[in-house]
Amino acid sequence: MSLSSHVEELKKKHHSLSLQVEEAQRAPGSNDLEIAELKKQKLRIKEQIEKLSVSA
Repeated sequence: MSLSSHVEELKKKHHSLSLQVEEAQRAPGSNDLEIAELKKQKLRIKEQIEKLSVSA
C-alpha cells in the first residue's frame, strides 16, 4: 500500500469515527465511556495522518 493510499484510508476511518461520535452523542442514554473511546481512536488516527503527511 502506498503512503498516499494509507493516508486516504486513515482519513476514511477518521470520518467514519466522526459520524459514530455524532450518532452516539445524539442517542438517548448514550454511553459516555464509549463516546470517549471513539474520540480517543479518532485522535490517534488524526495524529497518524499528520505524522504521515509531514514525512511524505
